[in-house]
Parts: sequence; structure tokens; C-alpha cells
Amino acid sequence: MSSNQIAGDVVDLPATRQRAMLAAREISARELLAAHMARIDERNPVHNAVVGYNPEVAEPKAAAIDDAVVAGEEVGPLAGLVTGYKDLVETKEFVTTFGIGSLADNRPTSDALIVQRIEAAGALSVGKTNTPQLGAGSNTFNPVYGKTLNAYDTSRTAGGSSGGAAVALATGMVAVADGSDYGGSVRNPSAWGNVVGFRPSAGVVPVGGSGNAWNPMPVYGPMARNMDDLLLLLSVMAQPHAADPLGRGLDVASLDTLSTPDRPLRVAWSANLGGLPVEPEITDVLEQFRGRVENLGWQITEDEPDFSGTDEVFHTVRAFNYLSRADAFAPFVDELKDTIKGEIALGNSLSVNQVAKAWSQLKLLWDRANAFFGDYDLMIAPVTQVMPFSADIEYPTEVAGQTMSVYTEWMYSCCRITSFGVPAMSLPAGFGPSGLPVGAQVIGRPHGDLDLLAAARALEQAA
Repeated sequence: MSSNQIAGDVVDLPATRQRAMLAAREISARELLAAHMARIDERNPVHNAVVGYNPEVAEPKAAAIDDAVVAGEEVGPLAGLVTGYKDLVETKEFVTTFGIGSLADNRPTSDALIVQRIEAAGALSVGKTNTPQLGAGSNTFNPVYGKTLNAYDTSRTAGGSSGGAAVALATGMVAVADGSDYGGSVRNPSAWGNVVGFRPSAGVVPVGGSGNAWNPMPVYGPMARNMDDLLLLLSVMAQPHAADPLGRGLDVASLDTLSTPDRPLRVAWSANLGGLPVEPEITDVLEQFRGRVENLGWQITEDEPDFSGTDEVFHTVRAFNYLSRADAFAPFVDELKDTIKGEIALGNSLSVNQVAKAWSQLKLLWDRANAFFGDYDLMIAPVTQVMPFSADIEYPTEVAGQTMSVYTEWMYSCCRITSFGVPAMSLPAGFGPSGLPVGAQVIGRPHGDLDLLAAARALEQAA
């Protein structure tokens, strides 16, 4: 293989194919690293997805992998695959800024749990992926690194908070990427980057580290260009961890053998998740995607659960979570953007009764989800309510002619699913007339992660 082929073609191959080529000694880890570095040099100045870039960290690791392969030794399942960690997870070899100016040179003394796992599996990290400040808002920009621009239209946002990860994947700058999702932070940017992003059930990917480990809303999840790549990364991320109070086992060995569902699935189809405004371009693409579902012989019924209470629960638990971290934010509170200050202020205004009611309602919503999915295997709905908006605005204030009252209202299509606590993912659904991608939100029953992944794989194969 010529050096031009390595730089131009290999980075666009699936991660599983790259890994197989390494095992067969068709390519070396050093060549894979060099190819991705060349792509980053080409595309990152345009899109600004990879930040804290320091490929020298990966060079000795790539050499060690090559030596091990030549010696016939076992190497990890992610060996040689280039990645970058979201700039909200702590890394001892790269700065971790959280998008805050005064932390521009912050170097943690240890790695986050998911970093430890991905590193141990042999991945080669070259830096971090960009994120909004503290991950707040689904538009990736911050005062440290600036804006990340959409992979398909650089005048548009990449989404967030895993916006850098989605763009780095879509443009071939990394082979796999970690993400995290509270109100859509994996799903939104995956939809707008035409990649696959999975929000697992709470505890499937152990959280570890600081923060409120009892909060089921924030989760880590894998992102990739296709389902097989995503399953490979998930098998590394989803190992159990005793210190996670919400941790629960996922049969990661079965991820290698997921098969097409052996019967027609029962699918609830929701065009707007409880009457949310959705732009027509998204609705039109999803109607075409519906044909893919029907071609599998799956039974589609237009139905959805009762969404009442989901918005209030989301806002209350989220604001309480920000308030609980206020002491950690105190040294740089003046640097925080207004939307984060607003979350802290909302948290301060909450009464004990409001917080208690929200936490108790989480159980009611869980029961409601269990009842609804007694009749269905899946629900399919929009990931986003809008197409990628201008990168020059922080968030849309109007969707399909309807005024938004808060900065997260345009994301309720994901936030409402978060409140139910069920697994969900963004699967590429197609492109609209604008040439921009649209994602289908494929939603599983409570604890139905494996069945959801199998269904999503079948939908991808039917494309």
C-alpha cells in the first residue's frame, strides 16, 4: 500500500477493518497513526474538532504495538485505532480544560475510568475532542478553543456536547470516539455528523470519578461511523466497575454475536414526541426512513408514551446537579457562560419539595416506560427538532415557527427520553434537500440495551 493510499483511504475505513488490517500485518500502528495525523493536519484547521493536539504521546505506544504484533503477542481490541477523548474527561497526558479559560493548562494527575479502559485496550489518543463549556448546550464552542464546525457545512454548528467527537469521526480524523450524554450530547451531534451515537442505560458504562454517581441522567457512551465499530468500542467501555452504585452488567461478549431479530419487531412511531415542533425537512427524511423499517417486515404503530412531567423532571434534576457542583465551579464562576449561571441560579431557587418531587417522578416515569414498552420492542422518533443551525448563534430561539422559552427547549426531543431512563441512539437516517444529515432516534425498552443494539444493526444493514 502506497503512502498516498494510507493517508487518503485507510482513515475512512471502518475501525474494525483498520484493526483487522493491523492484525494481518497489512498496515502498522505507526502507519495508522501517521495517516490520521495527515488527515487532522488537512481537516482540523477547517473544522476545529481535535483540540489539545499532541500526537507525540501516541508515537511510542504505536511502536510498542507494532513490536508486539511482530512478536506474535496479544494486543488489545482497540490496538492501533486512533482516538481523542472528550475534553470533559480527565486525562493525565493531555490538558483537560472543560472549555474554561483559566483551566487552559490544566493537567490532571490521573485518567478517568473510561480513558483507562480505552488506553488499556490499545487505542492511540492524539488529544481531546472539543466540547461546549462544561458540556452545557448542544453547540460546541468555548473561550479556550473556539467553535467546532459541522462536517458537511462549515457555516453550521456541529451540535454538542460531543460535537468535536462527531466531527472528528465524520471527517476521518479519528477511528472511534467516546461521548457523554445528558440531554442529547451524544445523540444530537451524531445526527448532525451522520455517525452512530449510543446513550446506554445508566450504569452500563460505569461513570467513576467525581460527581453525583447516583444521578441516572448523565451517561457515557460510544460514538462511531457504523454499528460494528460502535459495538467494538462499547465492549471496552461497558465492563463492570464495583465503585459505580448504578453499575449493572452488560453481556459484552454477546456484542460480537448480535444477530438480526428473529421475529418482526413491534415499533411505536412518534413523529414529534408529544407535540414538539419539528422542522419539515427532518419529518420528510424520517418518513423515508420509515420505509426502511417497513421493508424489514416490522410492525409500525403510531404511538408514544405520555410525556407529561418529563420536561419538569429534566430541568429540576439538571439544575440541582449544577447546584451540587457549584463549589467546584466557584474559582471560575465569572468565566461561565450565562446559560450555566442560569442553571446554578435555578438550582438555588428550588425548594426541597421541588427536588424531592422530581426524584420521585423519575420512578413514576420509569414505571410509565415499562408499561408502554410492554406493547412495543422499540420506539422511533426524531433525534433533533431542527437541522444544524448557524454556528454564529448559541441556540435557536424558534423552531418551526414556535418560540422557545429556554435554551434547551429545542432539544426536548432528546431530553424527554433522558427523563424516562431508557437506552436510545442516533442512527443515520438520510440527507435532506439542504445536503445535511438527519438522525433517527431509536429508543429501547428499559434495560433493553442489547435488543436495541441488535435492532439498530439490522436497520443499518437494511440501508
